[in-house]
Amino acid sequence: MPPGSGSDALLARADGLAEGPVDHRGRPADRASTGGWNSALFIIAVEIGERFAFNGVSSNLISYLTGPLGEGNAAAAAAINAWNGAAQLLPLLGGALADKWLGRYRTITLASLLYILSLGMLAFSTLQSLGNNATAGGKNYQPSTLQVALFYVSLYLVAIAQGGHKPCVQAFGADQFDQNDPEESVARSSFFNWWYFGMCAGITVTQLFLSYVQDNMGWGLGFGIPCAVMACALAVFLLGTRTYRYYVSGSKRSILARAGEAFTAWRSRRAANRATESTEFSTRVDEEEQVVVSKSGVVAEGNAILRLFPIWATCLIYAVAFAQSSTFFTKQAATLDRRVGQRLKVPPAALQSFINITVVVFIPLYDRVIVPLARRYSGKPSGITMLQRIGIGMALSLVSMLIAALVEIKRLRVARDAGLVDQPEVPLPMSLWWMVPQYVLFGAADVFTMVGLQEFFYDQVPNKLRSLGLALYLSIFGVGSLISSALVSGIDRVTAARGQSWFSNNLNHGHLDYFYWLIAALSAVELLAYVFFAVTYKDKGAVNSSIVG
Repeated sequence: MPPGSGSDALLARADGLAEGPVDHRGRPADRASTGGWNSALFIIAVEIGERFAFNGVSSNLISYLTGPLGEGNAAAAAAINAWNGAAQLLPLLGGALADKWLGRYRTITLASLLYILSLGMLAFSTLQSLGNNATAGGKNYQPSTLQVALFYVSLYLVAIAQGGHKPCVQAFGADQFDQNDPEESVARSSFFNWWYFGMCAGITVTQLFLSYVQDNMGWGLGFGIPCAVMACALAVFLLGTRTYRYYVSGSKRSILARAGEAFTAWRSRRAANRATESTEFSTRVDEEEQVVVSKSGVVAEGNAILRLFPIWATCLIYAVAFAQSSTFFTKQAATLDRRVGQRLKVPPAALQSFINITVVVFIPLYDRVIVPLARRYSGKPSGITMLQRIGIGMALSLVSMLIAALVEIKRLRVARDAGLVDQPEVPLPMSLWWMVPQYVLFGAADVFTMVGLQEFFYDQVPNKLRSLGLALYLSIFGVGSLISSALVSGIDRVTAARGQSWFSNNLNHGHLDYFYWLIAALSAVELLAYVFFAVTYKDKGAVNSSIVG
C-alpha cells in the first residue's frame, strides 16, 4: 500500500505528518465531505455512551461501598473522592500521550477497549457474592479479600480508561470545526453547549435507570449494562471514521525529546561559557542559549500553560462542592421519604438526575435565548466571555451549598421531632423534594462553569496541546476530589476524637450541615480570588498580538 493511503494515515502517531486537517487517508481534508456537525454527531454519540458507562459506576458507588463492601460513610466517601481524583488527573497523561505520540483517534479507540475490559471485570467482581446468600443490597454478605481486590483493580482500570478517553473525545469533536472559518467558528462555540447537553442526557438516563437496576436487580447486571453500552459506543465511533478531520503535528520529536535537546544544548554552552573569560563571548553564548531554548518550543508552551494556573487554582473549591453531589447528597437522600405514589420508591442516586435534567432543559434556553440577548448588548459572538460564564456558575454553586446546609438543618430537626435519631434505617417523615433545589442549582451552575471551563481550556492553550488543555480542565475536578477526600478524612478523625464525627454512619447523629457551611465559606473566598484573576487575565489572542507587536 503506498504511503499516505488507506488506514496508515488514520492510525499514524501524531508525528511525521504535515500540519493541518487531513482525511482518513492522509489527504488534505475536503470541507464538504469531512468535519462539521455530521462528524461531530458521531463523536457526541460516543461521549453519551462513555458518560453513561462511567456514571453507571460512579453515581451510585457509595451505595455499593456502604452496602455489599461494608464500608463506613466517611471511609466510602474518602475512597470515592480519591478514585474520582485519580480519574480526573489521569487525563493529563492521556492528553499528553495523544497530543505527542498516539493521536486522538487512536487514543480514543484504545481507551474504549480498556473501558470494555475494565467494566466487564467490575461486573465479574460482583458475582463473587453469588452462592453466599447475599441480598441485592449486599447487607448480609461479607466480601472476601479477593473480591475487594478485584473490585478496586477494575475500578482503577476504569479510571485509566477515562484518562485516555475524556481529554481526546471533546478535543477531537471540536477539531471538526475550523476556527478560521466564520460560520464554523460560531458552530464550534455552540458545539460545547450541545456537547454538554448530550453528555448530561446520557447521564440522566444512567441515574434514573441504572440506579434502579443496581438497587433492585443486582450489581452484576448494574455494572454489566455499562460494559455493553460502551461496546456499542465504540462501534458508533468507528462508523464515523471516514468523515472525520484529523489534525496531526508536523514535528517528529516529542515534547520530552525537544526538552532534552534544549537541555543538552544549554549545558554545552554553559561549559563553553566557563571555559572562556571573554565577556563578549559570554554574552553571545547567553544569547545563543535563549535562541536554542526558544526554538525548542518548550518555554513558549510552558508559559502558555502557566498563564492558566490562577484560573485553574481558583476553581478547585468549586470542584470540592461538586464532589458532594455523588456522595453525601446521596446518603442524605437515602434517609428521606422517597415514595412517589403507592408503589414507586425513588433510588437515592436517582436524585442526581435533577442536575442533568436541569442542564438538558437549560442549555437550549442558554444557547437560543440568553446568548442572542447578551450578544445584542456585548457585541460578542458568545454573548458573554468564557470567564464571565465560569464566574456566574461559581456563584450559583455557592448558593447551592448554602441551601444544602439549610436543608440538612431541617432534616436533623425532623429526625429529632419524630424521635428517629437512633433509628437510621427508618425513613424520616420528610419528602425527597426538599433536596431538589440544591440539585437544580448545581445543574444551572454546570451550564455556566463546566461548559465555560471546557471551552476556556480548549481555546487558551496552544493549538497542538488542546487534548492536554482539556485534561487540565478535568484535573481541576481531580485535585478538587482529592481535596474533598482529605477534608473528609481529616474532619472525620478530629470530630470523632471529640466524641461524634460530622460524618457518622448514622447521619442523624452527624453534622453534614457544618461541612456544607465550611464549603460555602471556602467557595465565597474562592469566588473573590477568581474575580480578581479573571479581571486581570489577558486572552491568548491579546498576548499573541502583544508579542507580534
